[in-house]
Amino acid sequence: MSNQERDEDMNVAIVGHVDHGKSTIIGRLLADTNSLPEGKLERVKETCRRNSKPFEYSFLLDALKDEQAQGITIDAARVFFKTPKRKYIIIDTPGHIEFLKNVVTGASRAEAALLVIDAHEGIQENSKRYCYMLSMLGIKQIAVLINKMDLEDYSQSRFEQIKTDYAEFLAKLEMKPTAYIPISGKEGDNVATISNKMPWYQGYTVLDQLDLFLNQKDPEDQDFRMPVQDVYKFTRDGDNRRIVAGTIISGRISVGDEVLFYPSNKKSTIKTIEGFNTPPRNTVSAGYAVGVTITDHLYLKRGEMMIRADQAKPEVTSRIKANIFWLGRNPFVMGKNYMLKIGTQKIDMELEKIETVIDASSLDYQQKEQVNRNEVAEVVLKLKSPIVFDLPHINILTSRFVIVDDYEIWGGGIITEALSDEKKAYRDKLMLRNYKWERSMIDVDDRAEHYNQRSCLILITGEKAVGKKAFAKTLEKHLFLEGKHTYYLGIGSVLYGLGSDIKLSEKNNHEEHMRRLAEVANILLDSGVILIVTATMITQEDLELIRSTLVMPERLIPIWYGGKIATNIQVAYQIYNDGDLDGAIDKAKRILQNKGIIFKP
Repeated sequence: MSNQERDEDMNVAIVGHVDHGKSTIIGRLLADTNSLPEGKLERVKETCRRNSKPFEYSFLLDALKDEQAQGITIDAARVFFKTPKRKYIIIDTPGHIEFLKNVVTGASRAEAALLVIDAHEGIQENSKRYCYMLSMLGIKQIAVLINKMDLEDYSQSRFEQIKTDYAEFLAKLEMKPTAYIPISGKEGDNVATISNKMPWYQGYTVLDQLDLFLNQKDPEDQDFRMPVQDVYKFTRDGDNRRIVAGTIISGRISVGDEVLFYPSNKKSTIKTIEGFNTPPRNTVSAGYAVGVTITDHLYLKRGEMMIRADQAKPEVTSRIKANIFWLGRNPFVMGKNYMLKIGTQKIDMELEKIETVIDASSLDYQQKEQVNRNEVAEVVLKLKSPIVFDLPHINILTSRFVIVDDYEIWGGGIITEALSDEKKAYRDKLMLRNYKWERSMIDVDDRAEHYNQRSCLILITGEKAVGKKAFAKTLEKHLFLEGKHTYYLGIGSVLYGLGSDIKLSEKNNHEEHMRRLAEVANILLDSGVILIVTATMITQEDLELIRSTLVMPERLIPIWYGGKIATNIQVAYQIYNDGDLDGAIDKAKRILQNKGIIFKP
């Protein structure tokens, strides 16, 4: 669908201190543009009349009864209306300081903003906080609406005073609003029509200013980005599709395009574009929730980012520098585990360093050991595993994130720099390996059907001298005699064969041995083999390294053999060495049956 065929649209946030009149302004915009459902305005007015309650335009937005009772907006609401130029989604955010986190999540979707200041009350602390947050989220187009001018007798001097004071504050942020507009939401002055009560004002109405905001670079014209929401598998009536589903953030994709998945560094080609009750499509673009099938059988999971191979690559790292706004009841501190959410990715993280803390009301810089509630900070974050993102000047939508603590969003921010981490060189090599990998004409599923088994890596670990090798070799023989394609590989074969050029004693060399083991396993799994490996005292770090190297990490089955687990490894299966080898083999075979590797007789 071309840009000319699509309706132009824009997300606009409206922010401001509590009771400064945001909801009234939106209600007036809806009424004055005839965007309300037929008869709604009259019904709300009639309800107010029957309850002896003065009508207010803000009532048009109150979807929740308790909001009317309390007179406050408690969540971000989306309001839709249309002008001859474009469609708008106005994101109405709460004004109470307790609900600042809703502003972060709401405004993060906006391209422009309306910031409301009460002419009577003047500039409040939240008026400054909100503008800093808009700046931090990369929103440059801001119209300042100085509301309730009717309470100041439409005074030009009062308007100019607020404009001067606020402009002085914004200059510290290097922000210059697109416009300052004196209005009265209640009376409708300068909202949708120019008011004759302020002849000294020669600018635009709010409605005109909305149409003057510039659309950012059309998401469809940016590089393709689609966070993977899930992978759906079909088996009914011979349908063997694996549909990779998600919502396209930016760009477009077509059948036949080569794609990459980050951070797993996997490559494939778009085979089909799927939809529910929609005609077949060869191309789909930004804004659509879509499913695609790919030509290769890849293990993908939620949180991957799909990109086009012919376009700019995103950033991938486990260390980032960011500007954050902290909203938690408890301070943001070092040494505590939090969760970072960006796109569909959820990653455990820690605060590594606080560069500086900024008072959002005064913009004073401070050196502190923690970030307190409602403070802004420049920080370094260390993540448990790498995330995928773009820097704000490349794609603002993929640079914003939130921080979760105790199942609640307590912080939000924007990534300003990708910092190097110790795994960068390893990831780069892995990416090149995956990109250069030559695919056989025989698919992994074809091999599974032919061999009547699925390939896997059974990694048997435990303490020394507990009988791991005897157990592993016996398991190999049982599977072989049952007609399975299987192979036993002792870790010594890797250490003194493929790894004979590196020493065993150094930690970095240990990681390289694990990587080489995983590379051998990749080849054998791709060939359809059930690979059995024994290694002493494997740790969780070893397991993660092997898993990150494997093309099919879901086929890794770690088993602890012996008594009490003696490392930090996390395994779902443990087999005790109690002298009953036949019983141990039966248990291992049941594990393989339950995992769908071999099939029950």
